[in-house]
Amino acid sequence: MTTKVSKTQSDRLGDRLKKGNISEADLRLLDTYRRSFTKAYEVVIVTIQQELELEPTGRPAKSTTSISEKLRRDTIRLTQIQDIAGCRLVVLDIVTQDSVTQSLSNLFEDITIVDRRQHPSYGYRAVHVIVKCYGKLIKIQVRTMLQHLWAELSEKFSDVVDPAIKYGGSDKDPQEALMVLHTASIAIAREESYETELAGVYESLISADQLIDEKQQQIAEIQSDLSSLRQKMYVYFSNIIKRLEETEG
Repeated sequence: MTTKVSKTQSDRLGDRLKKGNISEADLRLLDTYRRSFTKAYEVVIVTIQQELELEPTGRPAKSTTSISEKLRRDTIRLTQIQDIAGCRLVVLDIVTQDSVTQSLSNLFEDITIVDRRQHPSYGYRAVHVIVKCYGKLIKIQVRTMLQHLWAELSEKFSDVVDPAIKYGGSDKDPQEALMVLHTASIAIAREESYETELAGVYESLISADQLIDEKQQQIAEIQSDLSSLRQKMYVYFSNIIKRLEETEG
């Protein structure tokens, strides 16, 4: 039987992790705390698979290093961390992202939605759906294909140049990397705003019963152009990641 870790015990443990004073007993306690999320995590994963017929990728427990760094960086308590356990859904485009987010909202009763598309975190854009299940917070990241590629690019720059790049700073000289990430984030946001606007026009025409063949053809052509642009952007940023991997190797 797993020993329960109280909120007070957890937050005191978080204080020690933040300071870097980690004993073997603390590591065992942290492991117990992380394993307490397993049931909630598994319920969220299975529910998504069965009800939405989607296949999330996930990790049942955040690493010790990641937890310690987050505690120091964000000045929060251990029990306030929303992604001790979590999963990710990568979808084709922003229209699908909105649809999946709405489906998740309907699927789970106790949720909080954090939309990082309008207010990106250091260029990072996505929708986070935080589900409270059995008293535990499980984060579901919903990313478009391009948003996910940007996150991978950020991770790769972090590996090759400096880990601090993911959070907008560095002790080194990462100006080129930061500029690439900034430009990429803006370009992706712009392309996805076009997708959203076009979807809105399409829905309004349907609602007004004005979707004549000519307008439908025009919308189809714009959708095709946006799809082509999205693919070109994907290839371009993928090639940057490949070059970084070659540098790393």
